[in-house]
Amino acid sequence: MKPGEWPWNAQLPLRFDRFMELALHDPERGYYARRIRGVGKGGDFTTTPMLTPALGKAVAAWAKSALKESGCRDLIELGPGEGVLAESVMKAFPWWSKPRLHLVERSVPLREKQAVRLGKRVTWHDTIESALDACGGKACIYSNEFADAFPVRRFRREESGWSELFLDPQESWQRCDELPESSAFGLPLSPGQIVEVTEAYHDWLHRWLPKWQTGRILTIDYGTPVETLYHRRPRGTVRAYFRQQRLEGPAIYQNPGRQDLTADVNFTDLQAWSSSHVETVKLTTQREFLLPHANLADPADAHSVDADGAGSAFMVLDQLVK
Repeated sequence: MKPGEWPWNAQLPLRFDRFMELALHDPERGYYARRIRGVGKGGDFTTTPMLTPALGKAVAAWAKSALKESGCRDLIELGPGEGVLAESVMKAFPWWSKPRLHLVERSVPLREKQAVRLGKRVTWHDTIESALDACGGKACIYSNEFADAFPVRRFRREESGWSELFLDPQESWQRCDELPESSAFGLPLSPGQIVEVTEAYHDWLHRWLPKWQTGRILTIDYGTPVETLYHRRPRGTVRAYFRQQRLEGPAIYQNPGRQDLTADVNFTDLQAWSSSHVETVKLTTQREFLLPHANLADPADAHSVDADGAGSAFMVLDQLVK
């Protein structure tokens, strides 16, 4: 990225997670705030609900069980995209027993698309805190490809200690003596290995978890436990998506504010960071989660459960309030 292409009046050097936050959520130029064109064929990336109804069926089956067991009447979806998954989930409930649906979405363009699809059957919230307040702290929560959109800090293993990535506006690695909480730093990594820590997700969890009294949460995203997260990935997992093209390395800086930025989810961290308030019911692959609801004769379903592809690239974390 050249100095003349810098799109914000941000003070330099800029830590990478701050750059990512601006690129995705800046009110004037952020990708999700203003520039996202949609999800699927007409957008920059495609999610599983856009490809197959199997995910909606699987999440609906989970939601029915979770609501019944917890006694909750409210269902919250985090980062609902165009509302395809929410629509599929709600269709699975009979009209006389549909839960109250809440969507946590701060993107105005995506809210507009959700409203067209879902009409008046939903309540929107800017934050999960607001949604939980509306539910009296009792709700079941689910998300698909939500955690990966949080900004990440990037660290590099050095011969002695760690350095952190800043933009000045070129990449600049600076020595870091105070590391955030993450299982990644306990791995036996070779010098030069880059890792990510979603400190923003850690802070987000700790803000709202105390408000949550009863329910379960389902987190679906690409990633793995930390032991396998960086296998054959010396530069970490950060990449961009622009017009259905995957961009890595220096290319992630070419279209700031006009492309998606993301990183794989460290499911070991997600469980550790929430362990004071919730316990893990099950961590499984998307393949195991979808198989009971998939039609393997359908190419899209077969792709979603492929053990060598999406079926293992995505994980499903089911957790319960203690």
